[in-house]
Amino acid sequence: MTAQTDHSTAKAARTLISVDAMGGDQGPATVVAGCSDSAKINPDIAFILHGPRATLEPLVAKRQTLIGRCEIRDAPGVVTMDDKPSQVVRTGKDTSMWSTIEAVKTGEAGVAVSCGNTGALMALSMIRLRKLPGVNRPAIAVLYPSTNTHGFNVMLDVGADIRADADDLLRFALMGMSYARNGMDVERPRIGLLNVGTEEHKGRNELKEAFDLIRDHAPDAGYDFVGFVEGGDLSGDVADVIVTDGFTGNVAIKTGEGTANLIGTRLREAFRHSPLSMLAALLAYTSLQRLKKKIDPRRVNGGVFLGLNGTVVKSHGSADATGVSAAIKLAAQLADNSFNDKLAARVAAALPIAERTQQ
Repeated sequence: MTAQTDHSTAKAARTLISVDAMGGDQGPATVVAGCSDSAKINPDIAFILHGPRATLEPLVAKRQTLIGRCEIRDAPGVVTMDDKPSQVVRTGKDTSMWSTIEAVKTGEAGVAVSCGNTGALMALSMIRLRKLPGVNRPAIAVLYPSTNTHGFNVMLDVGADIRADADDLLRFALMGMSYARNGMDVERPRIGLLNVGTEEHKGRNELKEAFDLIRDHAPDAGYDFVGFVEGGDLSGDVADVIVTDGFTGNVAIKTGEGTANLIGTRLREAFRHSPLSMLAALLAYTSLQRLKKKIDPRRVNGGVFLGLNGTVVKSHGSADATGVSAAIKLAAQLADNSFNDKLAARVAAALPIAERTQQ
């Protein structure tokens, strides 16, 4: 699908990605391997790797694809998954995560990528990058595999903040629309509001208020509002953007990941049950590989922090090299498209209209 994005941009000669090498559960070797895999596919990207120099130099030296395309930024401190966000904000200036965000703040890098502690990463991003004008709460947006022609739906928020009032949900809709247009080339995104039913009288008061705000705002903002959608529509083709609060979205995305893993496990068990089933698996190998690719959470790894003065991609903490590479691919695409500038312009342009709608 081809569509006009918010503004035309010229592609830079090389896209610089700031990567937190110490954030993943599988250690810096996996992050470096993911950078290497991504570099093989895309010759137009380069990296600033943040972490202890003594740890990273030997790992980078083993990867020929990273030679001349990777700067190591020494940062001895590491943010663990158990660290409290408030503690990291107060005492984490020497950490790889802080250094990663700082490279985006100073304009050295176009996008930051980290597999680390989500709460700490969001807190640091908000403190160092600040929120865009008109954004009350940032959101994390992910690509959810779907039957849409482009293969995915945008869903937000999936965990930046468990709360969201009607105004927040309207801003999420605007940010999700911009992501769909500039990240997926959807010219006029269809937006749905996640609820327990599609009837207008169902749901909490803030959802009913958000329904009216998003609906009334659609003609001026350039999207189509399809109304309330249900959980079964997350992977369907009813909408291109699914809007919800962070608590509901986080449960939904992790339920989807768990279901995909369960399907894979049960299929392997079924095809190993007998010699005949193993023969059937061999005959269906090509189709099974196609199915595996479509439901593999690693290929859509990477949640984008929206609503900040800079783009941050949060990779799953347990991501392997394939997952890290997917997150870097997404980061490079957004940087090449000047996504955050377009998002800021979209939110700023819509702000006066949104304020009039609420009066």
